[in-house]
Amino acid sequence: MLTQFLSLFSLTPLETDAIRLSLSVALNAMLWSLPLAIFVAWLLARKNFYGKSIVSGIIHLPLVLPPVVIGYLLLVAMGRNGVIGRYLYQWFGLSFGFSWKGAVLASAVVAFPLVVRAIRLSLESIDLRLEQAAQTLGASPWRVFFTITFPLSFPGVLAGLILGFARSLGEFGATITFVSNIAGETQTIPLAMYSFIQTPGAEAQTARLCFFAIVLSFISLLASEWMSKRMQKKLGLGNVTN
Repeated sequence: MLTQFLSLFSLTPLETDAIRLSLSVALNAMLWSLPLAIFVAWLLARKNFYGKSIVSGIIHLPLVLPPVVIGYLLLVAMGRNGVIGRYLYQWFGLSFGFSWKGAVLASAVVAFPLVVRAIRLSLESIDLRLEQAAQTLGASPWRVFFTITFPLSFPGVLAGLILGFARSLGEFGATITFVSNIAGETQTIPLAMYSFIQTPGAEAQTARLCFFAIVLSFISLLASEWMSKRMQKKLGLGNVTN
């Protein structure tokens, strides 16, 4: 029994690469999409405009679309010969197809609605009278945002990032459709497990990656829940049970 348990930590180079790439992809996806997520969440929480429901629906569409559809749309739009991708490659030499950058983009798109939703809920929980009082005292909109709005919503921002990070770790369909399953380049934990499941005699590798995927995802969810409770306490939204 002890030998079997210790074997979970005896990773092969291929497994190590998959874990390392998954963490790198998820982290990059969240960091690069954070500014846009904050802006979109603020726009939906603070502004009323024509077509707001349509914009909100488009933002949240990845939650209900099959991941393969998202991967196909990314391939059509951002591939080297895609509608947008061809110009990115011609002008800047930037190519998303079949590279880790494409895996980052796919993960960011799939997790984006979760990040936006968490930040938006945090913004909507802030008492608008605090912002209005600051504006009455002569504070500019930028100063109000960075000194009042953002600090109060920061726990929600972190919770959204952690939740999006966990979702990115589990991304499969959009990634394999957009950038394929290339070991050491685009093969994250889910893609590596998919390969191992199809390989006879690779049950141990599959079990090890499954174990690490569960641990990483569970830690991320616990961290997100902790940040949500901290946000509720900070904003005085009532008693929070442990």
